[in-house]
Amino acid sequence: MESRESRTTATDGGGVDHRRLVIAGSGIAALSAAIYAGRSNNDPLLFEGDEPGGQLTLTTEVDNYPGFPDGINGSELINRMKKQAQKFGAELKHGIVEAIDDESRPFEITLSNGDVYTADAIIVASGASARTLGIPGEGELMGYGVSTCATCDGAFFQGEDMIVVGGGDAAMEEAAFLTKFADTVYIVHRREKFRAEDYWIDRVDEMVDDGDIELLRNTEAMEIHGSQQEGVDHVSLVSHPDGHPTEKLDDPATAEEVDHFDMDVGAVFLAIGHTPNTDFLENTGVELDEDGYLVTEGGRGGGRTRTDVEGIFGAGDVVDFHYQQAVTAAGMGSQAALDVDEWLEKEDSDGR
Repeated sequence: MESRESRTTATDGGGVDHRRLVIAGSGIAALSAAIYAGRSNNDPLLFEGDEPGGQLTLTTEVDNYPGFPDGINGSELINRMKKQAQKFGAELKHGIVEAIDDESRPFEITLSNGDVYTADAIIVASGASARTLGIPGEGELMGYGVSTCATCDGAFFQGEDMIVVGGGDAAMEEAAFLTKFADTVYIVHRREKFRAEDYWIDRVDEMVDDGDIELLRNTEAMEIHGSQQEGVDHVSLVSHPDGHPTEKLDDPATAEEVDHFDMDVGAVFLAIGHTPNTDFLENTGVELDEDGYLVTEGGRGGGRTRTDVEGIFGAGDVVDFHYQQAVTAAGMGSQAALDVDEWLEKEDSDGR
């Protein structure tokens, strides 16, 4: 059987850093994979991407991760997992994976700064970035009353009025969930008609009738006011009967028809979708769905995290567009590492 060292030398002539396993990402799925891969002596190298630590670092308090009955700060949880991964031999580097050549073996990985690495196997755990509005106050208050995850943060605002921004299934589902905690949930949507399925529209309509939810159609948020010390205080909004009110503001003929108003709320939840971080896979044979999420084998038994390219595996929110929870990402990350170990052992025994 060809040794790992001879394989590396034959491939890169000593000029390219070769690793047994490269993990794209540094969120909870990537770090869980690194912990398991390190314990299996697969020497994982993680590239942190442009959002080191992933979305969990935007959450000030994680209250639903097993083992922390008093909750834990999102960044602290990530830092603990980094130390645990490093304890078992994982290496973390700053770097953004820009391209993967899946026609070469080992795989060739190019970073945005031009650095090139090779790897026998790859776990894609690059996550999905929540879409935001780009309005004043949003960035400063993210994690301090502004959130992209109702199930993560809703319970922290018990008895408050809350806004959910969006008009699809995710917005309806998050609004329905938040009624467990909120005084009133306001769904803010820039159009008259919602994009959600009839099931969710009917369910939300029942909650409107019960007084738990109010619908603010043809309305957009313009600015979120508050501070990191005190949280969200109020939100400035605009509305127009024909929808898309911010566009009407840009037209002098319709600007005066736009209604400006403020609402006192304690939290704002953004439910306008996620963008999976899979651009670097577009020129590979890895299958992506119509929204850009990575497609894995799934099913029962082992190998669930395999993609349709041998040696490339997927885990976390880059695959999972439904649950998108820290604990499910961690579970999938561990599955990916176990699948990788099994695959690498087979490759080694076959003499590749």
